[in-house]
Amino acid sequence: MKKYLGVLLSMLLLISCFSFGAFAKVPSDSDERNAKDLRVLIQHKKANEKAQLQAKYGVRWDFEEKGFTTNVTEAQYEALQKNKNVEVSLVNKVYLDNVSTAASRTSTPSDQTPWGMEAIYNDANLQATSGGDNIRVAVLDTGTYTSHVDLVNNVEQCKDFSLFFFSMRNGSCNDINGHGTHVAGTVLADGGADGQGVYGVAPEAKLWSYKVLGDLGFGFSDDIANAIKHAADEGNRLGVNVVISMSLGSASKDSMIADAVTYAVNQGALVVAAAGNSGPDPGTIGYPGGVADAVAVAALENVQENGNYRVADFSSRGISGGAGDYVITEGDVELSAPGAAIESTWNDGGYNTISGTSMATPHISGLAAKIWAENPSLSNTQLRAELQNRARANDVNGGLHAASGDDIASGFGFPLVQ
Repeated sequence: MKKYLGVLLSMLLLISCFSFGAFAKVPSDSDERNAKDLRVLIQHKKANEKAQLQAKYGVRWDFEEKGFTTNVTEAQYEALQKNKNVEVSLVNKVYLDNVSTAASRTSTPSDQTPWGMEAIYNDANLQATSGGDNIRVAVLDTGTYTSHVDLVNNVEQCKDFSLFFFSMRNGSCNDINGHGTHVAGTVLADGGADGQGVYGVAPEAKLWSYKVLGDLGFGFSDDIANAIKHAADEGNRLGVNVVISMSLGSASKDSMIADAVTYAVNQGALVVAAAGNSGPDPGTIGYPGGVADAVAVAALENVQENGNYRVADFSSRGISGGAGDYVITEGDVELSAPGAAIESTWNDGGYNTISGTSMATPHISGLAAKIWAENPSLSNTQLRAELQNRARANDVNGGLHAASGDDIASGFGFPLVQ
């Protein structure tokens, strides 16, 4: 069993966090709950066995012909491995991706429009931000401190996919970790009712806070996959445009998450994800950022090099061989944005400064919301093309493996508001 746990722990990427899952049958006591600590995907080989297996083990998420997930004990897992009529595999864990979390917290921001806002707005004298009206941004993360004065006006949905006993709870997205609150602030913080707080890129957008990562900074890929699908379905149900923002990841591709990303894109959503913090070597991009249907975002630091901000060394790089082709395939970095020393909202009601591609991702998610609000008739593919075009116009040539045009460090470049 140790080798399986070792594989799971090695999935750590540098900037994503997740939480413990639940199973359908509520255990009778805490001992049983603690024993059922393995999340598995069960695939039945005989059609008539699916209902029996689900009745026996419970169902967290049903992936139809691909099987269903549930929580089991180690003994149950070993028994399933010996059952010739089923295929069983451990569900991948996904993690947070920040470079640094040890930073100062303040009751008021040191800068209401931090350097990332000034950079993406291309305005060193920026006093406030605007835009994003009628766009929903689903932030899949550790939850959100929804009572934060800079966020409270924009919270529209709050859902928890990480609970042990339930697959999803509406009205719950408490953020003990802080990461999700920070990400949400960069997307759409509105400065607060008094105008004294911090501003995000699109302060008129509405927040869908989907907690998919637990307080310890990890979660399960089946929960994330279903949160992605849920956000896309909610967009269609309500007739609104949705940006799905994921500052999380693992070192290898997960089929459940990859399929969910494709599903969301086919349903009209734009999916934005962190490239990861395993740079600067080529081929270090994380997933789901590395999925071709997701917009992978690299991190810039507040250092000028060759006429623009440079790509941070920690930022993951894409695959070699695709530089200059302006075509996004599996394993490519697509865009870059500020990600080093980013100040934003925190879960104590104050502010915190942290770094990572997790911090770069919400800059792009907010920009996407702002552009979509100004051009609501755009499809998600047209919106993605607009982001790419704006990035081409602001090429990044600083940092290891950065070069003119499309490159494995910065992708197309750094797209701006104007």
